[in-house]
Amino acid sequence: MKIGIVCYPTFGGSGVVATELGKALAEKGHQVHFITYSQPVRLDFFSSNLFYHEVSVSDYPLFEYQPYELVLSSKLVDVVKYEQLDLLHVHYAIPHASAAYMAKQILASQGINIPFITTLHGTDITLVGKDPSFEPVITFAINQSDAVTCVSESLKAETYVNFPDIKKEIKVIPNFICLEDYMHDEAICQKKVYAPYGERLLIHVSNFRKVKRVEDVLRVFDKVRKQIPSKLILVGDGPERPAIEKLCRELDTCHDIRSLGKIVNPEQILAVADLFLLTSETESFGLAALEAMAAKVPVISTNSGGIPEVNIHGYSGYMSNVGDIDDMAKNAIHILKDDTILSEFKKNAFEQAKKFDISKVLPMYEELYREVLNRKKES
Repeated sequence: MKIGIVCYPTFGGSGVVATELGKALAEKGHQVHFITYSQPVRLDFFSSNLFYHEVSVSDYPLFEYQPYELVLSSKLVDVVKYEQLDLLHVHYAIPHASAAYMAKQILASQGINIPFITTLHGTDITLVGKDPSFEPVITFAINQSDAVTCVSESLKAETYVNFPDIKKEIKVIPNFICLEDYMHDEAICQKKVYAPYGERLLIHVSNFRKVKRVEDVLRVFDKVRKQIPSKLILVGDGPERPAIEKLCRELDTCHDIRSLGKIVNPEQILAVADLFLLTSETESFGLAALEAMAAKVPVISTNSGGIPEVNIHGYSGYMSNVGDIDDMAKNAIHILKDDTILSEFKKNAFEQAKKFDISKVLPMYEELYREVLNRKKES
């Protein structure tokens, strides 16, 4: 198959999943074309089956805001025609689904029938999508998609609640990891760089937005370190960084915290950690938690959104109500205080991650692609 993938090329979960999906499809022999405004951060290698098409937005003085959706639609038309794509797979509803619909109509006027699949990832429905000004466009674009997927049962239910006029069936295909990428046993020797005296090592990875409640991470860590010698690694960056730096000074924990900024592939850093903290107000899935578990790191998380579909309470980690710092700290201490308990949770976390290996999830997408293309042939 010749597949066009549209995604945001940034560090966010939707871009990571879309890129890793495209790379896996290319390895299976499919021809994959990424279409976006810059090279995706996880597109770190190329093969004969991988292609990248840049969407260039001209700086025209008439426009205060550049019309990316229109330029993307035009680029989709161009790539579909000249690369003879079989289908488009767009990740994140805004504005990719509506741009795909527009491209589809333009191509139809030229006798080309290109189906498109929309995958919903979370904030396009739970945050941005709640803006009433977007609702009619999102509803229309989803209903016009040839197939719609989302990453969790929780997000599926929330989509139907937030957009009551959506009539399209939504298929749940979970996020995934490639377990082979997390085999970094040699990284354990690097642990002394971050925990020179054998301290427990906690880690948090996110884009540091308010919804991630990173200040809760620091407060949980402060409670843990007062009972167990510990260090904290923060991976990522974002608008909440100044508030985090201010809080670590107030708590006098800065000397026990390492901020590493944005890291394209965090697998080696995760490999040295003992515990992952995910304190988000909501997560459509919790990809960061899954990545941690693939690295044999148990997870202390909230119980919101799709997280309970990933982190199993009392098995791969523990879950608490949003904002319940005391309970999170208590659970973290329970896991970290005893080597035997920690070892058991690490093993369980890895077993849970196996359920989401790409070898199990990729066939779900391939089957969906074939179903869509078969419907195209029959129409």
